[in-house]
Amino acid sequence: MSSLFLLFFIKENEQKNTTQTTPHKPIIILLTTIIILCIASFAAGFVDAIVGGGGLIQVPVAFIMLPQYPVFSVIGTLKIPAFTGTFFAAIQYIRRVPVNWTLMAACAGTAFAAACTGSYVLSLVSSSFMKPVIFCILIVVAIYTFTKKDFGQHTAKGHSSKQWLGYGIAIGMVMGFYDGFIGPGTGSLLVLLFISILGFDFLKASTHAKLVNLSTNLGSIIFFLIKGSIMYKVAIPMAVANGLGGMAGARFALLKGNRFIRVFFLVVVTATIIRFAWDIF
Repeated sequence: MSSLFLLFFIKENEQKNTTQTTPHKPIIILLTTIIILCIASFAAGFVDAIVGGGGLIQVPVAFIMLPQYPVFSVIGTLKIPAFTGTFFAAIQYIRRVPVNWTLMAACAGTAFAAACTGSYVLSLVSSSFMKPVIFCILIVVAIYTFTKKDFGQHTAKGHSSKQWLGYGIAIGMVMGFYDGFIGPGTGSLLVLLFISILGFDFLKASTHAKLVNLSTNLGSIIFFLIKGSIMYKVAIPMAVANGLGGMAGARFALLKGNRFIRVFFLVVVTATIIRFAWDIF
């Protein structure tokens, strides 16, 4: 999931991180920490591969298990497993689900640039004023998906090449900026837009959402690599676990089909609503 979702924890951890030093921990504690992080990373990859929302699992566990490390380093470290899980999940999807590559070129390319812009804007102003708005939108999405039983169950719309290009640029611009500026629920919102605007079913929407998420995650990784903020001894094993979870989640989604993904989508959106409610209230 997205880089700015991780920034939610900065305020909560900033004071703690400024007063703590990094102790030399016994190897058994380090191994235990990595094992717990890998378990969380596998679960996050599994959930995220189906319909997004893996950050709701991976991020809190990482900040609980790595309180002695700077928040910025934890953020950068988590981007590696997030990208890896999405990458392997995307491979599973594109083997089985047709991809509109013209749409993806427009959408992913625009999302990459917009995510960078969103991150820059966040460095100037706080995104907290947007959280109540997104909170209300997600509630409407959950109610609509729950009441409309055929939502995302089949591909319904056809568009011309120019329309594909226009919609792709618009979705990439909006969701790329959202991912950079706010973050949580990006994958699920991408699925929603691909279904409601482009008429995709859940499987096709999830496939295209993964490819867009790859572009925004890649931008974040490049940023953190330049800053030298990635802890590779943690990132690498977590990436392996997240990749395995991503492959398992994608295969499970492909096996179960659209009806299962719809239910899972509702669960993830509900969890995201709870996360926003915790932030706001």
